[in-house]
Amino acid sequence: MDIMGMMKQAQAMQAKLQEAQEELGRLEVEGASGGGMVTIAMTAKGELKAVRIDRSLMTPADKEILEDLIIAAFADAKGKADRAAQEKMQSLTAGLPLPPGLKLPF
Repeated sequence: MDIMGMMKQAQAMQAKLQEAQEELGRLEVEGASGGGMVTIAMTAKGELKAVRIDRSLMTPADKEILEDLIIAAFADAKGKADRAAQEKMQSLTAGLPLPPGLKLPF
């Protein structure tokens, strides 16, 4: 392959990566805990969009439980966001001769 061809491929890949990043910023995932009593919505890039808490958890006695449920819901949402981002990058880089374990974008 000639240098010009490689440069064109690199530019096309850069444009695809930028497009994928923008798409991940629009893609929303939701995490939940406590049987749906706490839910968190975030983008696949990790931007927190919403937190919803069932009213029944709004008592001083349930403060620690609520805190734990928020953390669990966030972890659930973050896991889904990470998987969505990984799937997008895998589909984008399919067929490219990249070394194993290389994570994109850099």
